[in-house]
Amino acid sequence: MTETTSRRRAPGMSPEDRREMIVAAALPLLVEHGASVSTLQIAKAAGIGEATIFRAFTDKDELLDACLAAALRNDHVLAELDCVPLDQPLAARLTEAAATLHAYLERMGAVTAAMHTAGRRRERARPGDGGATDSRADAVERTQQAVVRLLEPDRGTLRLPVEQLAVIFLGMLFGRRGARRGAPGGAETPVETLVDVFLHGVVGKPADPS
Repeated sequence: MTETTSRRRAPGMSPEDRREMIVAAALPLLVEHGASVSTLQIAKAAGIGEATIFRAFTDKDELLDACLAAALRNDHVLAELDCVPLDQPLAARLTEAAATLHAYLERMGAVTAAMHTAGRRRERARPGDGGATDSRADAVERTQQAVVRLLEPDRGTLRLPVEQLAVIFLGMLFGRRGARRGAPGGAETPVETLVDVFLHGVVGKPADPS
């Protein structure tokens, strides 16, 4: 069997599905090799011919833009957050959410770092499209709403509105990766610790005067 005939042809695949399949194959390679990854490497990972990439994308730049947009997109994260049971204790809900969001941030950070290393700071603007800035803003807004949902069952017992607390919680989580540079050994704060501090603060019990 020849290399050409052994490749996956994906008959009947729509142009959009084919683009998504190529992007999914390219993302891990971007993390590993950076923006210098070749279209031939991507084609082999996707199980297609290299020419198929250029039928789906105008050029490599357009493919890299699509990869960056996919890294910023958080649809699958929102779906996971929507599956967090609301009958769990609040700490369990937030810990599960923090772990899910951490995995998303790691993937997004790896892809954007690879692009930045190659000097690609942002998506090329397209007509009627705000590019990466709009994608990021939309992702943050939708993520905030997902965290509001997790806080909502306890609204009556919380000191601040759940909308404000969602912003604070995400700020702690998003800042966690940057804060590790100043932490001993550069270690990240475990998500369980972050949730505990978020819920109970940093002040311990007062000493017993007796």
